[in-house]
Amino acid sequence: MALYNFKKITVVPSAKDFIDLTLSKTQRKTPTVIHKHYQIHRIRHFYMRKVKYTQQNYHDRLTQILTDFPKLDDIHPFYADLMNVLYDKDHYKLALGQINIAKNLIDNVAKDYVRLMKYGDSLYRCKQLKRAALGRMCTIIKRQKQSLEYLEQVRQHLSRLPTIDPNTRTLLLCGYPNVGKSSFINKVTRADVEVQPYAFTTKSLFVGHTDYKYLRWQVVDTPGILDHPLEDRNTIEMQAITALAHLRAAVLYVMDVSEQCGHSLEEQVELFRNIKPLFANKPLIIVANKCDVKRIAELPEESQKIFETFEAEGFSVIETSTLTEEGVMQVKTEACDRLLAHRVDTKMKGNKVNEVLNRLHLAVPTKRDNKERLPFIPEGAAARKKRMEVDTPRRKLERDLELEMGDDYVLDLQKYWDLMNSSEKYDKIPEIWEGHNILDYIDPDIMKKLEELEKEEELREAAGEYDSEPESEDEEMMEIRQLAKQIREKKKLKILQSKEKDTRGPRMPRTAKKVQRKVLEKEMTDLGLDMTNKDDAHYVRRSRSVTRKRKRDESETPKSVARSRSSSRTPRDVSGLRDEKMVKKVKTMAKKAQKKMNRLGRKGEADRHIFDLKPKHLLAGKRKSGKTQRR
Repeated sequence: MALYNFKKITVVPSAKDFIDLTLSKTQRKTPTVIHKHYQIHRIRHFYMRKVKYTQQNYHDRLTQILTDFPKLDDIHPFYADLMNVLYDKDHYKLALGQINIAKNLIDNVAKDYVRLMKYGDSLYRCKQLKRAALGRMCTIIKRQKQSLEYLEQVRQHLSRLPTIDPNTRTLLLCGYPNVGKSSFINKVTRADVEVQPYAFTTKSLFVGHTDYKYLRWQVVDTPGILDHPLEDRNTIEMQAITALAHLRAAVLYVMDVSEQCGHSLEEQVELFRNIKPLFANKPLIIVANKCDVKRIAELPEESQKIFETFEAEGFSVIETSTLTEEGVMQVKTEACDRLLAHRVDTKMKGNKVNEVLNRLHLAVPTKRDNKERLPFIPEGAAARKKRMEVDTPRRKLERDLELEMGDDYVLDLQKYWDLMNSSEKYDKIPEIWEGHNILDYIDPDIMKKLEELEKEEELREAAGEYDSEPESEDEEMMEIRQLAKQIREKKKLKILQSKEKDTRGPRMPRTAKKVQRKVLEKEMTDLGLDMTNKDDAHYVRRSRSVTRKRKRDESETPKSVARSRSSSRTPRDVSGLRDEKMVKKVKTMAKKAQKKMNRLGRKGEADRHIFDLKPKHLLAGKRKSGKTQRR
């Protein structure tokens, strides 16, 4: 019987999405251009291809759904019963049957319309037949809306079911709600089942895995079961009953000795008696949980007799506490050992064992005499063993030295260097730079020479060698100092004046300023420079050229206040032009030349420019398969 991987079932689209997907794929994958002047057989083939392609697309998708969903007759009885409990077997089969019928109807519709299209005598009639065929197919899918929605819900729930292997080694936990089953599986395995102080926290099957004797074991936590007839049990309880009925496992019946779960010991025993037929041919251990609250020895005599009766019937009773983890590992060990022994016994009782045993032969040699023969050890091996037991002290490793010395340890690898002269181990290694030994350029007495120089300098300073004599300065030197002082003061004044000026206004460049010769010579004379006989100086020639003005034309009287600007110069836009006609022509030419620049005025050289916003090779013709996000 096949074991399905329910997580790999493909998504079932809704009826609307189903139609959209199929029709859009037909549009993309088949030709789209047809003309009435084509030959009629070409027109028929064009529309036949569309009908056949749509039918094939529907057929493939519906077949995929039917193949992926498990068939209840082919899977393990545990999964078949579980699906019956969760999804209702009749509803499930009906939905798959409806999908199968829809697939056959679509095939028949396509076959009929392709036959009719062979007799289409015009483009219009072929097109109408194609529309009718696709419309009927879509109507068939629309009618399957509820079946498709139901199957999608089943797929989502199936994918969330835990993967339980019905044939592997399994420990199964069962009992009343809130007795500590989920806490037990959390302690034993790597599972993380929710634990809350109220009943029916666990509403479905949970699986955890653990290792014992180098084997992988699965531990199944079932929802709580209440003590009432099978017909009255709900879906949550029926999951536990299904697991008990079909899984070949060691059953751990968990009981709450402290009765904190809300059910007395008598009720828990009554439930045990009711579901006992499900424990047939399975190893069973009764787990008396919550012994940290109350132990069996602290119970009344009547309650203690219940557990004595269990032991008399051959069921082992183990006290546990998931809070303190007392007895938890003992339960796991005993359950695993019992299940292993039970599986071996079951295999031994089967028919396959005889076939295997016939092939096996165990040879047991018989003794030839009663003489004792000691093991023989060769002399070489004995001598080697003796040599190994010599009490010579072991060589100390660097690790041993580090542990002995602690923080004082310094790693010294130079002592292990293998040199011809062992005294050279700690010699300084010469440093080479650009082919020269640096040591050749180092003066070993440099510090001594530096101290001698410093002492010599101190003696010179004490003797006053560096002191300057004020009387030794002559009158010329005094004048130079005085002039330098005046220049510094003048510079400071100039800086202050420039700071006080309004620097935000327009500035006149230095080259455009007209400096009079008299003012310049007076300022320089005040600063102490000799400014006589300077007729041929450069500033004299410059001032002449600057001050020489061209003769101004007589200007007309301004006609208005707004146009009171001097009109002595010809405006730039009319200079060099003959008459008004030429002026007008020049302005028209300038305007035309500026048109292109005005059009591109919003773009600069560094702006991105797309030369063709809609390239024909990308946007013309039939779309290929793939994503259309780029558009």
